Amino acid sequence: MCRIGAIKSKKFLHPSLALKLMRSQQEGHDDSGFAFVMQDLGGIFEHHKDLPIISMAGTVEGIRKTEDILINKGFKSVLQWSPHISSKKGLKIEPMPNYMFVVVQYPKSHKYATKEEKEELLIDTYLEIRKVLEEDNSGYIYAFWPDTLVLKEIGSPKDIGTYFNLWEESPELCAKVITAQCRQNTNYDIVRYAAHPFFLEGYTVLVNGENTFFEKNRDYQKCLNRAYIGFESDSQCFLYTLHYLNKVLKWPVQYFKQVITPLPLEKIEQRPDKEVLLRIKASLANLEINGPNTILGVLPNYNMICVCDSKKLRPVVIGQNDDMVVMTSEVAGINDIMPDRDISKDIYPTESETVIVKNDLTVERWQQ
Repeated sequence: MCRIGAIKSKKFLHPSLALKLMRSQQEGHDDSGFAFVMQDLGGIFEHHKDLPIISMAGTVEGIRKTEDILINKGFKSVLQWSPHISSKKGLKIEPMPNYMFVVVQYPKSHKYATKEEKEELLIDTYLEIRKVLEEDNSGYIYAFWPDTLVLKEIGSPKDIGTYFNLWEESPELCAKVITAQCRQNTNYDIVRYAAHPFFLEGYTVLVNGENTFFEKNRDYQKCLNRAYIGFESDSQCFLYTLHYLNKVLKWPVQYFKQVITPLPLEKIEQRPDKEVLLRIKASLANLEINGPNTILGVLPNYNMICVCDSKKLRPVVIGQNDDMVVMTSEVAGINDIMPDRDISKDIYPTESETVIVKNDLTVERWQQ
């Protein structure tokens, strides 16, 4: 099984905390990778929250192609962060030659653009860069979005942390929301795009489990949105479904559970909202999932979400104190980074609920 974790805090946190959360669960992964998404950024990024950040890795040629696309579209570099590389002998890691984390200013043509117009520009640019990089395998772009930084690597999580000097806390790199996963893809080829968490337009999803309805989901989703691409992992379908329901259809997030694991017909018939649920079940049947899984996610407003499969076949626990809420696969992880919490308040989500963590760290539990 994979090991996943999501941390939401009132204070800015360094990604070393995510590494420590995963370290306690190291028996559950195979040293094949580590990735994280940081949102609601602080440090050197705190005063640039409205500007997009490109997160990518590539060859010299891949970086050059990316920069050319950004320049041709009128983007201008505002700030660049470079990880402090510690290339020691014996590290189990397959690093890329270069890493690019750059804050850019929108083109002059979009100075008075609406939020929606800016978002369209960002997703179009992201897709163009990804296509160009894929043509000669010269790099990977993980995100091009405001207030978001993404890093994905192949190798041992411990050694990845050492290579990027992430074990040492630094005030320049921090965030209030950090999601992370150890272990790469196991059902398909190990590639960086297959590493969780997955990110699209402010939505982040990471999954412990598998989706045996992958092909049905994928074939349907390819027709829904031009940004639903890749599908290097069956878990990407969860991201695209959440994005489609909440971003495109503008449905409240509680309907996510109703779509991916709908109630049996006999239970729906007993509900006062049965007409709505029957319409959902009929119209979005191709977005239903199957198989054991726990899904953690982050919404564009930085609220966190947790849902499980309809039989609760993958573990998850939620712990909290006054300053932080942590969702993860094993309680050992929370014990390691939050040892003084009140364990009587720990939450073990059931198969029938959606758990939401608000920005004030209020935890809501919605029954399906």
